[in-house]
Amino acid sequence: MSTKSFFVPPPPLKTKLGRHRQLSPLAGVHVSPICLGAMSIGDQWANIGMGQMDKDDSFKLLDAFYDAGGNFIDTANNYQDETSEQFIGEWMERRQNRDQMVIATKYSTNFKRAADLPQKTSYVGNNIKSLHVSVEQSLKKLRTDYIDILYVHWWDWTCGVEEVMNGLHHLVAQGKVLYLGISDTPAWIVSRANMYARLTGKTPFVIYQGAWSILQRDFEREIIPMARVEGMALAPWNVLGAGKIRTDAEEERRRQTGEKGRTLINKNWERTPEERKVCQVLEKIAAETGATSITALALAYVMQKTPYVFPIVGGRKVEHLMDNIGALDIALTPEQIAELEAVQPFAKGFPHEMVGDGLTYSPFHSMGLNLDKWPHQQAIRPTK
Repeated sequence: MSTKSFFVPPPPLKTKLGRHRQLSPLAGVHVSPICLGAMSIGDQWANIGMGQMDKDDSFKLLDAFYDAGGNFIDTANNYQDETSEQFIGEWMERRQNRDQMVIATKYSTNFKRAADLPQKTSYVGNNIKSLHVSVEQSLKKLRTDYIDILYVHWWDWTCGVEEVMNGLHHLVAQGKVLYLGISDTPAWIVSRANMYARLTGKTPFVIYQGAWSILQRDFEREIIPMARVEGMALAPWNVLGAGKIRTDAEEERRRQTGEKGRTLINKNWERTPEERKVCQVLEKIAAETGATSITALALAYVMQKTPYVFPIVGGRKVEHLMDNIGALDIALTPEQIAELEAVQPFAKGFPHEMVGDGLTYSPFHSMGLNLDKWPHQQAIRPTK
């Protein structure tokens, strides 16, 4: 490509997935607003109820995401018994696009679960030995010399934050890892780890990953306020409620065909009466907003609750991926968000319901005073 101007214009957008955003206040890297979850990419988990994709279908999904403007992919050392990382690595090598992509992977889970080895102790946990072994293997499988984002997959309660942060920082200093993330961990541990990093000149966590959806709103209690204060991004998984965010018609179709989804983590695949009510309101608001589906609306909901949210969307079908990208065209009003949340109210409990969450002044603060509070940063909202 040649140009007569120094200021080269951007290529035409195929979808809004190509409008990339800064990851977080602590991380200047820019990523697509939706992250492709790669738990189903790979061919080893069909027999345990988690679904799988052969290499050809995996490459088709990766190509569709990349062609639509996506550059943010989430995997883990153990997904599909290591074939997820292997397929992604081979795909990037064939497409010659490694440096265009932002690849997040994880350590902590036993990635040699199915291997024929007499001892597997070194392949699990948050400890430095597990970290070293896992990262060296992930680099080989991904066919790269660096990992963009490395997550602690879950907190194992055997290591102090000092061991974890020292080990992670060493990888950053070596250039093997660029950014650090943490998943499925109590908020107080994340804050303690980041405080240790700040006080000792180590690398802090810049992104948190965990379960969050309109059906499961625990994030609002501690995780979202923690991320706001720490300057961290949020990468929610399970945004579609383990497949339970569906219309009545879709549920009946599944009942007729026997399609149940990931049965390992979703044995009771049918919705509860409360979940069905939430989905019915999603349908109503989808009609009001012109949303292509209620799943796209569910994605828009988490993306517009707070800034720096990058929902992880998995699945195995290109048409579902393209439908979910439609979330980037949906603008929800505060009234519509309130209507959704009123169906299944979430109680934050003590002390949050007593002192508030910092978005407004607490009742104690405002006694006898006339105050205007500066608003927090808002999420990016679609424009017409």
